[in-house]
Amino acid sequence: METPEELKNKYKLYAQEKGISLNSNEKIVDAIIGGLLNNEQRHGEKYCPCRKVTGNAEEDKKIICPCIYHMDEISSMGHCHCNLFVKK
Repeated sequence: METPEELKNKYKLYAQEKGISLNSNEKIVDAIIGGLLNNEQRHGEKYCPCRKVTGNAEEDKKIICPCIYHMDEISSMGHCHCNLFVKK
């Protein structure tokens, strides 16, 4: 399992590649990272903490961070539902 700092760095690189940013509010980012790691420990995957894990592996695959919804949400709202990723 990754450390919180490793995961944060991984998502920073991901955001750069996608032309988006991590939220500049470190408290929010740290809380979301904690939720992701908690979900990984509890459920075996880094499911978005803002979404409900159903137990249906095929459906739940969609909410592994970065989830399939985040880019559309960033385009429409300026941030993903969790507020981890934001528009540059």
